[in-house]
Amino acid sequence: MSTPSIRFRVASRSGLPPYRQLVDQVRDAVYEGRLREGEKLPSVREVVTQVVINPNTVHRAYRELERQGIVEGRAGLGTFVVASSRIGVRLSDGRLLTTVVRELVEDATRVGASRHELVRALEVALDRVGEQAEA
Repeated sequence: MSTPSIRFRVASRSGLPPYRQLVDQVRDAVYEGRLREGEKLPSVREVVTQVVINPNTVHRAYRELERQGIVEGRAGLGTFVVASSRIGVRLSDGRLLTTVVRELVEDATRVGASRHELVRALEVALDRVGEQAEA
């Protein structure tokens, strides 16, 4: 049995619910290639020991990751990564699209843009790119 290759952290002051922090950490690890298809996530018991968190919170995070198609639970065996490179899209300079988007969101948040404003700006940009491609 291999040792899980991710260690979780939960920041009480992050503003994000703990389950969401776990989901984001797994998703980021998959996007960045630190977790690969077939790798086992730590058991709920191991996570609870690592970060002193309620087991239900870990179950909720793992269920959300399953819903997103990133992991699957296997009865009696644990939770395994099922999505890998197909999740992360590499740009021509080698950066992952998720990194670029995360930076965009962080920049927009820093200047005070709301979620709605950011989504609308992305829609406008996508429309313009689509119009240019058609011309």
